[in-house]
Amino acid sequence: MPDFVHLHLHSQYSLLSGAIRLKALMPRLADMGMKAVACTDLGNMFGAVDFQKKAKAAGIKPIIGTEVYVAEGSRRDADRSAYHLVLLARTNEGYKNLARLVSFAYLDGFAHDKPRVDLELLKQHNAGVIALSACAEGQIAQAVLQDRPDHARELALRYRDTFEPDGFYLEVIPSHTPDQDKVNQAFRALGDELGIPLVATNDCHYLDRKDARAHEVLLCIGQGRTLDDPRRKKQETDAFWLKPADVMWAEMGNDFADALENTVKIAERCEAEIELGKVYLPNFQVPEGFDTASFLVHCAREGLKARYAEFDRVDKVYDKAEYEDRLQVELDIIIGMDFPGYFLIVQDFINWSKDQGIPVGPGRGSGAGSLVAYALRITDLDPLPYGLLFERFLNPERVSMPDFDIDFCMNRRSETIQYVTQKYGEKQVGQIATFGSLKARGVIKDVGRVLGFSFSETDRLSKMVPDVLGISLADAMKQEPKLQGAYDEDDKVRDLLDIALNLEGLLKAPGMHAAGVVIGDKPLWEYCPVFSGANDELVTQFAKDEVEEAGLVKFDFLGLKTLTVIDDAVRMVNRGRAPAEQLDMATLALDDPGVYRLISKGDTEGVFQLESSGFQELLKKLKPDVFEDIVAAVALYRPGPLNSGMLDDFIARKHGRQKIVYPHPMLEEILRDTYGVIVYQEQVMQIAQRMAGFSLGGADLLRRAMGKKKMDVMAKQRLVFAEGAAKNGVDAKVAGDIFDLMEKFAEYGFNKSHSAAYALLTYQTGYLKAHHEVEFMAAVLTNDRDNADKVAKGIRTARKMGLQVLPPDA
Repeated sequence: MPDFVHLHLHSQYSLLSGAIRLKALMPRLADMGMKAVACTDLGNMFGAVDFQKKAKAAGIKPIIGTEVYVAEGSRRDADRSAYHLVLLARTNEGYKNLARLVSFAYLDGFAHDKPRVDLELLKQHNAGVIALSACAEGQIAQAVLQDRPDHARELALRYRDTFEPDGFYLEVIPSHTPDQDKVNQAFRALGDELGIPLVATNDCHYLDRKDARAHEVLLCIGQGRTLDDPRRKKQETDAFWLKPADVMWAEMGNDFADALENTVKIAERCEAEIELGKVYLPNFQVPEGFDTASFLVHCAREGLKARYAEFDRVDKVYDKAEYEDRLQVELDIIIGMDFPGYFLIVQDFINWSKDQGIPVGPGRGSGAGSLVAYALRITDLDPLPYGLLFERFLNPERVSMPDFDIDFCMNRRSETIQYVTQKYGEKQVGQIATFGSLKARGVIKDVGRVLGFSFSETDRLSKMVPDVLGISLADAMKQEPKLQGAYDEDDKVRDLLDIALNLEGLLKAPGMHAAGVVIGDKPLWEYCPVFSGANDELVTQFAKDEVEEAGLVKFDFLGLKTLTVIDDAVRMVNRGRAPAEQLDMATLALDDPGVYRLISKGDTEGVFQLESSGFQELLKKLKPDVFEDIVAAVALYRPGPLNSGMLDDFIARKHGRQKIVYPHPMLEEILRDTYGVIVYQEQVMQIAQRMAGFSLGGADLLRRAMGKKKMDVMAKQRLVFAEGAAKNGVDAKVAGDIFDLMEKFAEYGFNKSHSAAYALLTYQTGYLKAHHEVEFMAAVLTNDRDNADKVAKGIRTARKMGLQVLPPDA
């Protein structure tokens, strides 16, 4: 059977136009024996990385492409022209040009909801690009359909001359309508006359012929119209499915064998591949006489000296040699992994924020385990007293980007992003795309509206879907008899739900990641395509994981209301106080009895992380009296530990109702603060290090394997652990039992660095409530003012505390 390659195909990334799921596409192509495929999503390249990865994993050659909108004149004109043109990346430079073209279409050609290029822009970025004249929506096809043969000929010549030699093809599609037949015949004549080759496609929008009606509904959802609306744009045939090669040859082989053969020739010419796995850090300008590595060392050493001074002011006992050794170990790893620039960039925008009085969190995630980060004031929790491990953050035995998650005041986070944008350049800083999808309840309403159901009917059906996060429509029908009954008993409802099941999960609209920002050392479109957000922000067309795989470095700027509450309360406390009497949350001692009395009574409304009734009951049983208890409580109050009995053991052992038992004497130091219970991921790592001689990097790999239940890896690691334990004189059975214990608790273990950093905010809010209740509750109510339920709850809490709450000033 002759070969054929689909070169014009719309995946789910052709938002509300394409209905082909990439996950389903690849096995279908493999079954058909097709060796290559192009993905040409409409107006964007949102799915390019996802497409490439899935195709390569299936052993299918990916051809990176897009279908752009072309303006009739200049892309900057205000007219509504937006003709279609398929572009394929022949070379890596061709891929870069596609990324530039779809980016500039958004940034410099957006009109009437469509990102547009023009022939001028196409000419400037034609290297390594192959163009196909597209479907009946193409400019040349439209001239044919308007009976303007001379104009069609002129356009064909202009397009041919816009691209490289052998870089432009007239596209023919199986003829299922008079219009398409007319275009095909005209293109045969034009091709013969002008020497422009033909190429056959099927402009695939859905996987199977039976999906055509659901696809029509999808188009109506995108247009905001109903199926019976005569104004809606529709496809006149059900033929735009993923046809096998034999079907394409049967339909076109007699008249267009050359066009079918050209699909294979084009596929052979296309060798572009998106380069993944590299890292492109922006340049951080360092003072003369330094490179990034030496400047990081300088900043870290000077920063640690400043921390020593802080320790001395509060008479903190510390081992200077221990700090110096730990700092050197971390610096060696950071420099060895070539990440000094990353740390310098992060410390720069954090310290700028602090200098502007913008509240910044003490730490979040595993980054709080870094002493270098503490010295640079990226974090504000000393990792050494709490056994926080750097290798949990940056493992020299597993090369991956460090990732600081940073909390900022909700109200001023945008100022920091603006600073970064000004420092590195507007073209080099952008936010990250997200994609909304058609979910169970929403797709019922969308499909119902298109089919002409009343709002009350679709509302009734959608409310039958159980209120479970992320539930699928199929699972909803299994769990809710009323929904299944409606499906069984009413033909119209069955039709609605069948279509909804077909469309559920397809992508609906792009958005912006709540926190992610990328910074490049040149314009972002040189690394990946971009689009413009609602407020003209630069936004990557790739989502979070894909943008990192493409080499851009993500920085998380998270907004945390608690920081604003603390800042507001402290400002009120310090109003009128002398400088020497100012309250400074950074220097709070963590042993205030009033804080622990408040927490142990469960009087924690408004206290960060501890507000729920379930947590309040836990605190009454636990009765924390040291900071480490708060850290552990935050780690243990999760479904896994709650259901495992770990929490009950922890509480019973703390209060002497159960004997503290250590699995082995050499583990007592590691487990002492948690009363012999393995609570943290870091403890699993320390046990492997202490008992079996693992490096901390190797121990982190073991922890990851245990947490993800990688049985093959764990079987090998069990042998390594047993051998290492034997060298330390540990009995083989005891070593096996401890490995089993680690494996069990690794599933429940929590990141101690994150727990400790967030426990610090818990303590600070507890301190304010215990000692400055008026200012604290005023700050809480102020920051909840847009939520009537929370305001009412806050007023009740304040009155329960004996505070008088007055109405707002007139």
